[in-house]
Amino acid sequence: MKVLFVCLGNICRSPAAEGVFLHVLDERGLSSQFVVDSAGTSSFHVGERADARMREHAGRRGIELPSRARQFVANDFKTFDAIIVMDDSNYENCLKLAKSDEDQKRLLKMADFCPQSGLSEVPDPYYGGAQGFEQVLDMVQEGCENLLKKWGY
Repeated sequence: MKVLFVCLGNICRSPAAEGVFLHVLDERGLSSQFVVDSAGTSSFHVGERADARMREHAGRRGIELPSRARQFVANDFKTFDAIIVMDDSNYENCLKLAKSDEDQKRLLKMADFCPQSGLSEVPDPYYGGAQGFEQVLDMVQEGCENLLKKWGY
């Protein structure tokens, strides 16, 4: 199964979700069954590593964030089985590139798999403090585990 996580700049939320998902897959011995990537709806940070603060917070949990930022493109709908977006703006931006109902069905919202948070979006921690990065990691941890349950793993 091929899974893509998407946020705005691809340096905080989506690389965190990618790293957490890879970590969970590795712990469960499922890595060989998935291809995992992340992207951003903007080109602001193409080629950059994940935000240093997000890497630091993830690292404290034993999670690596290996990705380099790239921009989401329409062809991602052909490549990935599921495209998990972090907020409504990401959803709308991806939806604009969808060419079919099948493309639209691939789009999922991460917050829908994070009921414990009580939030409808994964908040962008970029302009906030340490708590924001921890909140994102908590949400994507819950979301990744619930996605695996949804898919029968």
